[in-house]
Amino acid sequence: MLTSANPDKPANHAAQPGAQPGPGIRVILADSQAIYRVGMRKVFALEDDIRVVAQAETLANLHAALQRYPTDVVVLEGQLIAGTIDAIPELVKRSPDAKLIVQVVETDEANIVELYRRGVRGVVPRSVSPDLLIKCVRKIADGETWIDNQSISWVIEAYRSQASNLTNPRVQPKLSKKELAIISCITRGMRNKEIAYQIGTTEQVIKNYLRKVYDKLGVSDRLELALYCLHHQLLKSYLHDQPDAVPMIPAVQTMPLRAKM
Repeated sequence: MLTSANPDKPANHAAQPGAQPGPGIRVILADSQAIYRVGMRKVFALEDDIRVVAQAETLANLHAALQRYPTDVVVLEGQLIAGTIDAIPELVKRSPDAKLIVQVVETDEANIVELYRRGVRGVVPRSVSPDLLIKCVRKIADGETWIDNQSISWVIEAYRSQASNLTNPRVQPKLSKKELAIISCITRGMRNKEIAYQIGTTEQVIKNYLRKVYDKLGVSDRLELALYCLHHQLLKSYLHDQPDAVPMIPAVQTMPLRAKM
């Protein structure tokens, strides 16, 4: 259910075209439990600079509300996005100006780090005090990030681990000789048909191998694959063990990589 912030207006009341928004921070309350929405609305109603413009009880309702109402801050129940890994990026994509605050029941390290990575501007416990929630909304509306000391430590450690993994050869993805041979051809700008002819297989087999390689390395296309190889010197040992292999040419510098997978 999508409702207007004004309880006297019908649930599907739409903002009037050309209407000038009132002053203050415009907030949408997205929560599956009405008691939380009512409580937060009453808390914010006491503040002159905060105005609840809409309420939503599902993720679909929130998408509709963001399309209908100009919004500065969304206070979002964490349970609404549970199990939907792309929910936060999708919200950020749809409404880049709306800053997200997620309320969580438990402060799980992996979940908190992932929320900040995906674009959330603040994470607060479900039991947050009214005064602290108001302060959080104001800080985030002003362009800041709301993060407690424990979460700061988690985020910093996560990025340190990520940087270490990128440079640690022991945790580099393991690739077969055939996969490395295909990657070597990709970096020389060869098409799938040409690679298939050289290796002695079909074009569809090459496509299947490429999908596996993309998944292993965390890249999405041929350009990212070539850049990854150059940055990590992925083919250095392969070329050393294959003296007859054609040396790798930095394809990203010498020719455009074809978009074809």
